[in-house]
Amino acid sequence: MHTLLLLLAAALPLAAEMRTDVEFAVAGDVHLTLDAWVPEGKGPFAAVIVVHGGGFTNGDKQTYVKPLFEPLTQGGFAWFTINYRLAPQYHFPAAVEDVERAVEYVKSHAREYRVDPKRIALMGESAGGHLVSFVGAQNKRASRVAAVVSFYGPHDLETRAVQSKALRDSEKAFLGLTELNDETLRALREASPITYVKKGMPPFLLIHGTEDKAVPYDQSVRMCEKMKQAGNRCEIFTVEGAPHGVGPWEKNRAFQAYKEKMVAWLKQTLSGR
Repeated sequence: MHTLLLLLAAALPLAAEMRTDVEFAVAGDVHLTLDAWVPEGKGPFAAVIVVHGGGFTNGDKQTYVKPLFEPLTQGGFAWFTINYRLAPQYHFPAAVEDVERAVEYVKSHAREYRVDPKRIALMGESAGGHLVSFVGAQNKRASRVAAVVSFYGPHDLETRAVQSKALRDSEKAFLGLTELNDETLRALREASPITYVKKGMPPFLLIHGTEDKAVPYDQSVRMCEKMKQAGNRCEIFTVEGAPHGVGPWEKNRAFQAYKEKMVAWLKQTLSGR
């Protein structure tokens, strides 16, 4: 009877599971946590690590990025949404290091979450878009991923500051800067994903609205052009007329096509072929 029960249990599909507030790293005095969704079945599943926005100073794993969860779930992905250290208390590169730690955690716990460690993507919006692009551009061995999806990420902080002739409050907080000069321009360059573009990066999908007043659409264009020049795969999905933020996009059905594109691109890129 006991053997029969074991056989029956083994035949049942593994249930879908939502885990919340899982500690994935400790950075100094900060306990970093994530929420994880694991689909039904034995896997191994392609996985997406989601990084929230908020100008590097606000937000958490359940703010701003919520519209991304349902399409990822319906697409059959495992997904993880993470917290990271915020400015101005913690300056660059603290948040970058936290995203790297999250990738390393998911890889090292791949069996537990029924995830394929070779099919992990990073996805972020706004400040989170900057962070995932930065990690993807640096492409370090321990935190290397198979794909990056960046929503309206600021990729070239130096050019944006030169064009506007001013520092944004988010940049001041993120980098500990006070005024725009040659020294701060170097700091902005060092904190820009576009600075680290080189051959061998993972494929990027950049999603950006044309009416974005917070991060100019050209930020994605410049990043994609430089990636292609270096011999990498990059694609821009343009959301015509859309402002900044996937939250506001929920109010307009015309802006929703990005979800289908995002899922289809991830499935193809993370197919393992």
